[in-house]
Amino acid sequence: MQQTLLRPVIAVALATALTGCLFQDPVEAYGGPTMGSTYSVKYVRSAGAAAPEQLKRETDGILSELDAQLSTYRPDSLIEQFNASPAGTCLPMPAPVLQLVAAGEAMAEESQGALDLTVGPLLDLWGFGPRSKGEQVPSAEEIAETRRRVGYQHLLIEGDELCKTVDLQVDFNAIAAGYAVDRVAQHLEASGVSSYLVEITGELKAKGKKPDGSAWRIAIEAPREGERTAQTIIELDGYSISTSGDYRNYYERDGKRYSHTVDPATARPIEHRLASVTVADRSALRADGLSTMLMVFGPERGMEFAERQGIPAFFVIRENQEFVTTRTEAFERLFGAGDKQ
Repeated sequence: MQQTLLRPVIAVALATALTGCLFQDPVEAYGGPTMGSTYSVKYVRSAGAAAPEQLKRETDGILSELDAQLSTYRPDSLIEQFNASPAGTCLPMPAPVLQLVAAGEAMAEESQGALDLTVGPLLDLWGFGPRSKGEQVPSAEEIAETRRRVGYQHLLIEGDELCKTVDLQVDFNAIAAGYAVDRVAQHLEASGVSSYLVEITGELKAKGKKPDGSAWRIAIEAPREGERTAQTIIELDGYSISTSGDYRNYYERDGKRYSHTVDPATARPIEHRLASVTVADRSALRADGLSTMLMVFGPERGMEFAERQGIPAFFVIRENQEFVTTRTEAFERLFGAGDKQ
């Protein structure tokens, strides 16, 4: 079976759209497989808007193109050709790859390296990446050796080429799904659609109103293992939502839990009390990256950073055997207290 673009390794997107009887004509819907998961689009069909068959065909084309450029699960993708090349390599890359690298570099600087597109070898080492040899706790020597191949400062853009000064590997998992959401949303608007809900592997963006005048309502999932329930429900219009969490993708060894989220500063899985964090931003790419960044930071540093930067963020924190929630002032201004299901 062919592997597609991105399995949720770094950014575990947990927000899901409320569906069911809310969607009535003239709301159109289509979707399909992508990025190792699925995507769905719902939109209000109005005069001048394209038919769902055409939009699905065009959306599939966008996602197929991104898969061929960005997938770390197919050896013929452009980024895997770059990853397989030795230190000192420069390869020409199309605009989407260079845009994602530039965005990742900016967020790496902003976060002092908490978000790092070159963290892939560490994910493989700990058993979470596409080249991993299974769940394993590496030795200190293995960690030290792998760290020498990690560091966003070793990844450079020179004109239309992507270059590396060490034998690093680029992994776009932290931002690619958000970027795909932005691309599809932009295409919908260019095709005459003004009200829509786009979801790709859990990353979401919504704009406009439904035919009855109500907003697109989104459920943020509660961090409970073995079940899917809503923590809170919010209304979206012109914003994207991304959630990162560590409660579904992990393993245990000798009574210790190892999260799939690796802190580049320590080269180890995170060990703090933050179970999940949800971020809102007008850019799905940025929301995607910020949720990963705050997840690496943890509850105290993450909350302080989000408040200082005016980021709408919703934190779910482990406290003994329970979960407590907190939200930034920007989140409160944007969504209020939200609704409990």
